[in-house]
Amino acid sequence: MLPVREDALSARLIEKAGYPASFMTGYGLAATKGYPDTGLVSYKEVLDIVQGIASVTTIPVIADADTGYGNPMNLKRTVSGFAQAMVGGIMIEDQVFPKRCGHTKGKAIVSREEAFARIRAAVDARKESGIDIFIMARTDARGTDSLDEAIYRCQKFHELGADMTFLEAPRSLEEMERLCKEIPGFKCCNVVEGGLTPVLPTPALAKLGYVVAIHPVTIFSAAIKAMSDMLEAMKDDTAEGIEKTKESILDFKDLSRVVGFDDYYKEEG
Repeated sequence: MLPVREDALSARLIEKAGYPASFMTGYGLAATKGYPDTGLVSYKEVLDIVQGIASVTTIPVIADADTGYGNPMNLKRTVSGFAQAMVGGIMIEDQVFPKRCGHTKGKAIVSREEAFARIRAAVDARKESGIDIFIMARTDARGTDSLDEAIYRCQKFHELGADMTFLEAPRSLEEMERLCKEIPGFKCCNVVEGGLTPVLPTPALAKLGYVVAIHPVTIFSAAIKAMSDMLEAMKDDTAEGIEKTKESILDFKDLSRVVGFDDYYKEEG
């Protein structure tokens, strides 16, 4: 999650969302469980992973909580649980459960009333928990209804107390310009290479009016490509092939350092 407009970042946004922050993507999380991002992963599974991530990173985590895993009462529990896990923020969306990735087909959204009730519940849960968790409110209405409906929902999310709005999958530069002009407050851009939204450099996003950009699948996709390429390279089971493999991987000492062995040895004494 990359900040793209330093001048627009309030002290609270820097504190809660982080500078930069880590965005825990539901797409990637579902994939680690062996599923597509279609609502097949439960609240408890997500919470366990959120807690694990928050415990090993020094930067704030913004966690994708999908639709909140139920009605507004369920959503309040979700916000409270994520807050207690000490994440920096949570993202709530207005899709029908089970939801799916915003750049894939077959999406459906709930009514305005239900969408707004979710954000009210999230804001109420923040107050009741006593933990100042950052709330990002997302709409997928552009893909199911219209840009007008998506902009209206984001305007209302802002009014209800969401810290940032996320209008998923605008289809053109003109749509991105319009939403940034008409939606108040902080706005997030979802950067998905090969997705529905134009991929722009962060300075261009800043000029449009976005405050942050998330890259939920870029590194994940790169990792899968690297693993696939390595598996293909390992088919060359010769001395020359082994040497080529070594050129493309970390030295074992470096790998062990990255996963924490050096720190463990220091602590062990």
